[in-house]
Amino acid sequence: MARIVVLGGGFCGLAAGLMLARADHEVTVLERDPEPVPASADEAWERWPRDGVTQFRLAHFLAPGGRAVLEAELPDVLQGLVEAGGCRYDTIENLPPTIADQERRPGDERFATVTARRPVMEQVLGGVAAREPALEVRRGCPVKSLVIAQQHGLPHVSGVRLDTGETIAADLVVDAMGRRSRLPRLLEDAGVGPIEEEAEDSGFIYYGRYFSSSDGSTPPLYTPPLCPLGSFSILSLPADNGTWAVGFVTATGDKPLKELRHIDRWEAVLRACPAHAHLIDGEPISEMLAMGGLIDRYRRLAPGGKPRVTGVALLADAFSCTNPSLGRGISLGLKHARSLRDTVASMDGDPLAFAEAWDLATETKHTPWYRDTLDEDRARLEEMEAIREGRDPSPPSDLTVLRNALITAAMTDADLFRTYLDSRVCVTTVADSLADPAAAARVIELAAGKTPFAFPGPDREELTALLEAA
Repeated sequence: MARIVVLGGGFCGLAAGLMLARADHEVTVLERDPEPVPASADEAWERWPRDGVTQFRLAHFLAPGGRAVLEAELPDVLQGLVEAGGCRYDTIENLPPTIADQERRPGDERFATVTARRPVMEQVLGGVAAREPALEVRRGCPVKSLVIAQQHGLPHVSGVRLDTGETIAADLVVDAMGRRSRLPRLLEDAGVGPIEEEAEDSGFIYYGRYFSSSDGSTPPLYTPPLCPLGSFSILSLPADNGTWAVGFVTATGDKPLKELRHIDRWEAVLRACPAHAHLIDGEPISEMLAMGGLIDRYRRLAPGGKPRVTGVALLADAFSCTNPSLGRGISLGLKHARSLRDTVASMDGDPLAFAEAWDLATETKHTPWYRDTLDEDRARLEEMEAIREGRDPSPPSDLTVLRNALITAAMTDADLFRTYLDSRVCVTTVADSLADPAAAARVIELAAGKTPFAFPGPDREELTALLEAA
């Protein structure tokens, strides 16, 4: 049994804490925000302040890959989401009409999920965590510093000190503090580092709000959750209790589209998108929320497989974070948390062996998702900026060429449509699905000569006119 301290009580931090506690470890979760878990989903949505979570009331989605982790590892949390009014959503229900074979197949259950608004998801998980005997969750406990020792000739994190002066010893400290994690500064203050880090502005900004229906139903979704429409994209996500989120994703540098922060202009553009216009026919339950300045970031404590510090593990967004429009964050974080539990179990208390094994597991299983998302985001941003500037986009990467070909070929091929969905719902990356050169060549061949499908919406000139006239 290991003594484990998890820094951060967001969704992935609590989920990791639960998995580790149920694997017979002694786990303490330290959350900076002081407010207790509300008693109900409604109270969580209306009154729960979570300053430590950047997009707490913006659009959120539990992808099927994340649902599968909950079902296997934390079934009581998944059941709690159902009981709290979570929306059952099957991403393969609406196959494109251009696919002849519309029959369901064995294995299609991997495309189903139960999803909810972020406050509701955290309220459910927080309630389960509070009832777990082997898990201690302490809120309002910011960490002041790390306790550093030496093992194997390396700095070793052996615990944490709180602002109160209390010291908590640990065999492992898990950084689950999210995309704004303070761990690099804590390590630097302790004389460790700098750690390896890549960071760049994602280049996107969001304008969105939530709606609800009067009868508890969720409107049909006729497009993928993230739907590109020229120089902007629309994000439409089902949620719990007859609620749903709608948002525009634009390039940060696209000044005319900053007008979308105004509700009248936002509504005018949405009504001009035939496949999405019906989503405005509900009761708004949030103000217009904007989010920008998002950083794509990747951190590694063992560059080249050689640990610089032991006794600490980066988890979920503290390890890597990207533009959240693909809805992968929580689901990939859950998969990462399961890997953490399994790696801890296999190391038998050797901190250096754990550090090496955790780096290997993360780099082989989870870093590819970061690279895949980053490549897709860069390609989409280049496309948006090219449309705005009236030029051809720069030559795409090989992965982007393959991904675009897969999207086109999938519109008429039931097998490839499932391959494409696997990448959207956090089951398998495009690169892994099409690692066989013969499979990749077949996709390129099927897509050759076909015009990529596009959902209807205003072109750049029409979009500009809508924003000026509203």
